[in-house]
Amino acid sequence: MSLDSDVIVDRRRMRRKLTFWRVAAVLVAIVAVVAIGAMVSPAGRGALTSTGSIARIKIEGLIRSNDERVQALDRLGKSSYSAVIVHINSPGGTTAGSEELHDALARLKAKKPMVVVVEGLAASGGYIAALASEHIVAQQTSLVGSIGVLFQYPNVSELLKTVGVKVEEVKSSPLKAAPNGFEPTSPEARAAIEALVKDSYAWFRGMVQQSRKMTDDQLNVVADGRVFTGRQAVGLKLIDELGDERTAIAWLEKAKNVKAGLPVRDYKLAPQFGDLTFLRAAASVAFDAAGLGVIARRVEQTGAMQSVERLGLDGMLALWAPSAGQ
Repeated sequence: MSLDSDVIVDRRRMRRKLTFWRVAAVLVAIVAVVAIGAMVSPAGRGALTSTGSIARIKIEGLIRSNDERVQALDRLGKSSYSAVIVHINSPGGTTAGSEELHDALARLKAKKPMVVVVEGLAASGGYIAALASEHIVAQQTSLVGSIGVLFQYPNVSELLKTVGVKVEEVKSSPLKAAPNGFEPTSPEARAAIEALVKDSYAWFRGMVQQSRKMTDDQLNVVADGRVFTGRQAVGLKLIDELGDERTAIAWLEKAKNVKAGLPVRDYKLAPQFGDLTFLRAAASVAFDAAGLGVIARRVEQTGAMQSVERLGLDGMLALWAPSAGQ
């Protein structure tokens, strides 16, 4: 009888041990899953690769409001990257989107040493973004500037007369929804729009003057809407230095005491669906499938799709687009 009791006690003890180890195994598995998930997440990967390195971010194409991009820049400010290099290649976009991007980059600059490199173009809203940095580097043939804003709208009133269509409306006041494009723009509506443009232009000029430390005379020379080459822009105080990413790294090391020899790693911002990259690719594939390979290459290699992209830009624009007459 005593032997049976000992066996029962041993079995119970063994069950308790098995239960303990099973629970421990489950906990270890949970911790492992959480750890792997953290490592494969963007934040986790950034934590693993950012220590002792410089972040490279790219601002390309048309600029518009983008909450995901702002959040990504805020996360970068909290990361362990030692510094940030911002590559800009943009003709601008909406004034609201450009202001949002500028403010996000300014918050980033307050937390990390930052320098801007103009790859090919930083015009209008693209230049607004560049102004967030205290040091701007551009190549000799890069284009910068285009300080100004515009408000564009199509007017099809003459076309409607031709086809015999009349748009009727009832509105609360003469300037409600004006201009609407279905009738000639009234002097009052034009004056209201001009007031908006002048106010935004004054805001842009003030930002340039403050950021680039210009006198009124220096500002008047560059604020007529033109773009300038990098060679011209140095003397006009629009940029600080001619060069490329290596020049920017050298400035970070000298002016901001960033450790020499740090690797530069790409930091991905949120995808900018407003750039319609998928539409450009789809058009290229369609032309290629139809045997129009030359057209497909032109769609891929030129700004042929920019006019399509601009259809999605609403409100006041800070945009340089010579193909459209700007």
